[in-house]
Amino acid sequence: MLVDITIEDLGVIQRSSAEFAEGLTVLTGETGAGKTMVVTGLRLLAGGRADASRVRDGAQKAAVEGRFATSHPQAAEVVEAVGGDPDENGEFIVSRTVSSAGRSRAYLGGRAVPAATLGEFSSNVLTVHGQNDQLRLLAPEQQLAAVDRSDPKIATVRQAYTEAFRFWRELAKDYKHRTESRRELAQEVDRLQFALKEIGEVAPEPGEDGELVTLIQRLQDVDTLREAAATALSAIDGEDSYDDAEAASSLLGRAESALVGATDKELAALGERLSELTSQLSDIASELGAYLGALPADPNLLEQSLRRQQDLKQLTRKYAADIDGVLAWRDAAAAKLESMDTSAEALDELRAKVMEAEKLMVEKAAALTKARTKAAKNLGSLVSEEIHGLAMPNSDLTVDVRQTKYSKTGADEVEFQLNGKPLASAASGGELSRVMLALEVVLSDGDGGTLVFDEVDAGVGGRAAVEIGRRLARLATSNQVIVVTHLPQVAAYADSHLHVSKEKFTSGVSDLSSQERVEELARMLAGLDDTETGRAHAQELFDRAQSEVAQFRAPSTH
Repeated sequence: MLVDITIEDLGVIQRSSAEFAEGLTVLTGETGAGKTMVVTGLRLLAGGRADASRVRDGAQKAAVEGRFATSHPQAAEVVEAVGGDPDENGEFIVSRTVSSAGRSRAYLGGRAVPAATLGEFSSNVLTVHGQNDQLRLLAPEQQLAAVDRSDPKIATVRQAYTEAFRFWRELAKDYKHRTESRRELAQEVDRLQFALKEIGEVAPEPGEDGELVTLIQRLQDVDTLREAAATALSAIDGEDSYDDAEAASSLLGRAESALVGATDKELAALGERLSELTSQLSDIASELGAYLGALPADPNLLEQSLRRQQDLKQLTRKYAADIDGVLAWRDAAAAKLESMDTSAEALDELRAKVMEAEKLMVEKAAALTKARTKAAKNLGSLVSEEIHGLAMPNSDLTVDVRQTKYSKTGADEVEFQLNGKPLASAASGGELSRVMLALEVVLSDGDGGTLVFDEVDAGVGGRAAVEIGRRLARLATSNQVIVVTHLPQVAAYADSHLHVSKEKFTSGVSDLSSQERVEELARMLAGLDDTETGRAHAQELFDRAQSEVAQFRAPSTH
C-alpha cells in the first residue's frame, strides 16, 4: 500500500505531503486547487511520461516521492535487481524529478533507475484509473487480459497453450528454414563434413600440442640430457666411472656408519640427518636411472614429432587457438551437423513433428477458448449486475469471444459490448468510468495493492453517486483505494478524507477530522456549508454512509 507522498513544485502545488491509511481515502477540494496533481504525482511514480509543462511556474524542477509498504515478492525482486534496499521501516522509497527543460530522473530503493523500472515496480503495487486508463480499456488486448483475470483457472490452461504454441512455432520455423534455404544448408553441411573429416584424420588428443612442444624440445637436446644424467648417476653410484674417485654413495654411507650408534646426542643427530641424505641420494639415483631409460632412442622420432606438430598446427590455424579448442569446435560442429540434416527423409520426419505439434497446439487453444468463453459469460453477468446499481439499469455488458489467428495469447479476440454494441461506441465517458469501476470490483483479487481512481464519478449524480461510493467502500475492504472526487455521496463513504485548498497549497494537504468532513460535505452539497440545513443534510449523509462502511468491515456471520 501507499504510505505517503510528498510533492514539490508540481502544477499549482508548491509543497504538499499526505499520509494514506488503509481502506478508502478521498481527495476533495475546489476546482484548480490541485487535487489531480496527486494523481499526476502517482503517475510519475508509476513510470509515466514526464511532462515539463507540469513543473510549477518559476520552479526549476518538480519532485515527487512516495513510500510503499508491500510484501509482494515480484516488487521486492525488482528493487533487489537494481541493487536497491528498503528503508529502516521495511518500506520502499520511490522518487521522480522532472526539470523545466523536460529531463527526468527516477530512483527506486535509493538507486537511480530508468523510468521503465518504476513501471515494473508499480505494476505490482499500484493501479491508476483515469480518463486515459479508461481509453486503454477499449484496447482488445486489455479486454482479453480482463477475461483471463476473471478466472484463476485460465492461467494454467493458458500456460499449457503457450508452451505448445512455442514448441510448434520453433519446429515450424526450423522446417521453413530448412526447405527455403536447402541449397545454402547443403553447402554448409558439406563444409562441416569436410572439416570433421579433416580433424578426424589427424585425430588429435586433448592437450597433445602442448605435450609435443615438450617432447620435441627433449628430442632436440637428447644427447646433452643423456650425458648430464649419466654423469650425475656415475658420480652417485660409481658405475661406469673412468677415474679412481670413490662414489658419492659410498662416501656418504661411510660417514653415516661412523656416526650411527654414537653415544653423544649431537653426533647421533648428525648421523640421523646423514641417514636421510643417504635415502634421498638413493631415490635420486633411481629416478636418474628411470630418466635415462625413458629418453628416446629412436633416431626417427624427432622427425615424426615435427611432422605431427605441423599437422596439429594446420588444425589450430583453421579452427581454434589450440587443440582443446579444435576438439570443442569439432563437437559443436558435429551437433550442428546433426540438426542440419536436409535429406528428404529428415525433412519428412521434421514435417511430421510439425504436424503433431500443431495438432497439440490446436487442442490446447480449443481448451483455452472454451475456458475463456465460460469466463466471459460469467464476467459479463457480474459486471452487468454491478452497473445496474450504478444508474445503468437498462444496460448489459456482454463479452464476445471470437476466434482469430493463432498467436502467443491464444486463438481468441475479445470485444466488450454494451447492449450489443462495441463499448467504444456505445458508452459515454461517464458510463465508461462506471464500467471500469464495475470491472475493478469484480476482478479485484484483494492482494492489498493500491487502486487510484480519478474522474470515476464524471457525469454522475444522485443515486448513482451513492452506489459508486458504496462500491468503492466495498472494494476498499481488501485493497487500499484512493479517489479524487467532487461528489459528497462518494466522499461520505471514505475512511480518510484529504482536502486540497487553494489557500493551503503551500503548506500541504489537510487531513480532515470528522467535524471538518461534515463541513466539507456540506460545501460539496452545492455550497451549503454555511447553512444549518446543509450541515444537517451532510451529517445525515455522513452517518448513513459510515454505518454502511462499518457493516462492510464487520466479520461475516456466515
